[in-house]
Amino acid sequence: MLLTIKNLSKTYKNGIKALDDISLDISSGMFGLLGPNGAGKSSMMRTIATLQEPDCGEMQLDDIDILDAPMRLRRVLGYLPQEFGVYPSISGYNLLNYFAVLKGVADKKEREKLVDYLLDITNLTEVRRKSVSDYSGGMKQRFGIAQMLLNKPKLIIVDEPTAGLDPAERRRFLTILREIGQDHIVIFSTHIVEDVQELCNDMAIMNQGRILLRQSPEESVRQLAGKIWLSKITKEGLVDMQSKYQVLSTAYSPDNTLNVRIYASDDPGEDFQMVNAQLEDVYFVYLNDFRA
Repeated sequence: MLLTIKNLSKTYKNGIKALDDISLDISSGMFGLLGPNGAGKSSMMRTIATLQEPDCGEMQLDDIDILDAPMRLRRVLGYLPQEFGVYPSISGYNLLNYFAVLKGVADKKEREKLVDYLLDITNLTEVRRKSVSDYSGGMKQRFGIAQMLLNKPKLIIVDEPTAGLDPAERRRFLTILREIGQDHIVIFSTHIVEDVQELCNDMAIMNQGRILLRQSPEESVRQLAGKIWLSKITKEGLVDMQSKYQVLSTAYSPDNTLNVRIYASDDPGEDFQMVNAQLEDVYFVYLNDFRA
């Protein structure tokens, strides 16, 4: 399977250019779209999902011309938006069964088997008789995955799915995505670097409607080898540090000093030690370069 995006652009009526000439090829597996809030990620997800039209560009999923045949795309699409409405006071089992009917699963035995299977893989079997409106945030997200998989989609889009989840629910959700990502194209939009690092074999970093980097997480980290340095300073020394170096991130130590990570191609001096690069370093290097 291959999703091809060429020269996709979108400017809203308020003048914001949400998508700026984006071109990407995305194949099967977990693809991370990483960027800060307001980067244009949700605009891109809605456009691919045919919920809004671009100003120009092309999109193709295998033999489906997405812009010319949006209904063909929707039949093989699973979409979990950042916010997906309020569920009624209906049990998880009954609501999923209802969605299955709407998606054309007419045979009762086939439908029951499918619903049981999806509740099982999303770890919702024990709460299948509980009203979905009473589910926790993480349960609702997992239910969203279950209903998304009813039509056996080829392309799956999830937009900021772990935002607001507690650590345990986030872990369950990522485990489910990892399992279904083996047989689908899954586009995983997030501003959380750790999610991409854990899940994705391919990624792009996006900001202000543009793709800043397209590379595997492993390769992007490898290219920063020998260029990330750490220094321990007082809080008062941060402004001076920022004026001299490309500061990527800071973190307080137990002794109330700051650990400062910087990017530098050459050895910045004896006050620094070289450290292993991380995906978060890659993220901040490209965002800082973009702002500059």
